[in-house]
Amino acid sequence: MGQGQFGIDPETCDRIAGEIKAAREAGHEICIVVGGGNIFRGLAGAAQGIDRASADYMGMLATVMNALAMQNALEKIGVHTRVQSAIPMASVCEPYIRRRAERHMEKGRVVIFAAGTGLPFFTTDTTAALRAAEMNCEALFKGTSVDGVYNADPKKVASATRYESLSFGRVLADNLKVMDAAAVALCRDNNIPIVVFNIRGEGNLAAVLSGKGTSTIVQNEEEQA
Repeated sequence: MGQGQFGIDPETCDRIAGEIKAAREAGHEICIVVGGGNIFRGLAGAAQGIDRASADYMGMLATVMNALAMQNALEKIGVHTRVQSAIPMASVCEPYIRRRAERHMEKGRVVIFAAGTGLPFFTTDTTAALRAAEMNCEALFKGTSVDGVYNADPKKVASATRYESLSFGRVLADNLKVMDAAAVALCRDNNIPIVVFNIRGEGNLAAVLSGKGTSTIVQNEEEQA
C-alpha cells in the first residue's frame, strides 16, 4: 500500500518487482507468499463482529488481489510468473499444486502463492513457513519495514538494538515478534532459517540473498554455533 492507508500502490509494486528481478538475475530461485493486510485483515474484521472464519476467508481473497498485482508488475519487466491460489479460482490463476510449482521454478519462473493455506485461523506467516518447507527452500526471507529483529520496537525506542542472529528457541521462549509461533516452530522443525530484513530499502533483497546487507537470522542453535 506504499504510503497510503490501504489499497495497492502501483509504484510500490513496481519497486518490489524490480528487487525480485535483480535477485532472479543474480541466480536465485524465488517463490513468494503475499499477505492481504493492505486490503483486509481477518483479525480486524473479526474484531468488528464478522465471524472469524468468514473474516479469514475474506483476508485470503485479498491476498489473491495482491498476488495478481505483483504478477502484473513482474511480467511488465520481463519476469515470468505463475500465481497459485490455495482457494481454487480457475478463471483467475492456477490452483496450488506443489509439483507444478516446483516445475515452474525449475523453468525459471517466480511462483506467487496466494490465499494463505486455504483454511481459516492460519496466518500469512504460517503459510510462508509451510510453503518454504513444501518447496524445499534453503531459507525463508521475511520482508518487513525494519531491518531485523530488535529487543524493543525501534520505531518507538531509540536505544533498541538489533540482533544479528537468534535461535528458534530464544524467539519462542522470549515471545519475540519475528513470526507467529506456529511458523517459527515449523521452520525450526524443518531447519529452515528465517531472515528478517527491510524490504523497503533499495537493493536489500538481492543483498540479503547473497549473504550481505543488514538482517537478523533466526536458526537452530547448532547452526548458530
